[in-house]
Formats: sequence, C-alpha cells, structure tokens
Amino acid sequence: MPENAEHHNDDAANENAAPEEEAVKKKIKVEKPDQSAKDDADILSEEREGFSDPLEFLSAELDRVEAEKAELQEKTLRIAADMENLRRRTQKDVADARTFSISSFAREMLAVSDNLQRALQAIPQEARDGGDEGFKALIEGVELTERSMMQALEKNGVKRISPLNERFDPNFHQAMFEIPNDKVPNNTVLQVVQDGFVIGERCLRPAMVGVSKGGPKQPANTPDAKDSDGADETANEDG
Repeated sequence: MPENAEHHNDDAANENAAPEEEAVKKKIKVEKPDQSAKDDADILSEEREGFSDPLEFLSAELDRVEAEKAELQEKTLRIAADMENLRRRTQKDVADARTFSISSFAREMLAVSDNLQRALQAIPQEARDGGDEGFKALIEGVELTERSMMQALEKNGVKRISPLNERFDPNFHQAMFEIPNDKVPNNTVLQVVQDGFVIGERCLRPAMVGVSKGGPKQPANTPDAKDSDGADETANEDG
C-alpha cells in the first residue's frame, strides 16, 4: 500500500512539472529572435547605410528600380526589333527562293533554245521554200518546240530583253563592240547580237550588244554617264 502511494505521488509531480517545462520553452523561444527576420533586418540595415533620412533611401531605391525598368524596356524593344528584322529577312529569302530557284535550270534551257534557233537559222531560205512537206513539217516542229520552251520559261518569271536603241545598262547588257556614230548619244545600243534574259529583277543572261561611239555624252553626274563609262570599258576589253 505505501508503495502504491509513492508511485501515485511521483506521477502527480511529473504532471505538475510538464506545464512548467512548456512555459520555459515558450519563454526561451520568445526571447530568441527568428534568424530569417534577423537576416532581413541586417540586409535592410546595410542598404540604408549612408542614408540618414528614410525618405532619401526610398527615393534612391525608386530611382534604382526605374533605371532597371528602363533597361529592361530597352532590351525588350531591341529584341522585338531583331525579331521583326528576322521575320522580314525570312519573308524575303522565301520569296527569292520561289523566284530564283529555277535560275540554273532556266540557263540550261536557254542554251537548248539557242541551239534550236541556230538550227533554224542554218536552213537556207531556198530549202525552206523548195523542200518537201516532210521537211517543212520538221522545221515547223522545231519552231513550235522553241516557242513552247520560251512560253514555259515566261510562265516561271523568265523574260526576254532586246535593248535595241536603248541606253546601255551594264547590269543587263554586255558590250561586244563599238559602232562609230555621231548622230546618236554615246553608248546607245545600235545592234543586238543576242537577246538577254532576266528572272524577276535579276539578270539571268546579259544581252550581247554593239554600242555607239562618238556621239554626245551625258553629264558626268547622271547614272547614264556611269553606265556609258562601263560600256566603254567593256567594249575596250572585248576589242
């Protein structure tokens, strides 16, 4: 019996001590500041160094934020401009690819067309007039083939240029020789040896021409005068 009473007293003492321990722990926790709050306070204290007035500190912080905002806006505008330029370049590249993708093939077809024309030109007129029906049909077939080929090229953006009596343009013409003539402006195309071809705005094959020499010259500050100088140099090199 005394032994049970002793155990009972120990349990009661433990129960009374538990609330006291909890109170001590809470007191210690309240007295010990939170580490994160202390760190934030230290950072804020460091940022405020050199500023005696809190309003001065806030004004400086506002200026800093505004500067960062302006920098980010500038970067955003620059990126937007770069993307717009990339979009335009891509559109141009796609358009050029569609227009000029057949350039090499078109040049090969022009060579075939030239051979067909040479074959037709090699036939004497007497043979054309006096030939039998089979021979005439052959000539007509070659002519039809050449015309069909040129029509197919035109549908794909290839155009013929024959610059007779036009101002020489070194971008689209090739001067083969000079023709003395003082009645027309200098470097006027007086003879076309071979037609040229363009695809879009690019020269596919320059027209081979003969240009005038000895006529009046254009003023030195005009684009035509520069073209004329180019024709002189080209013709002199060919000569």
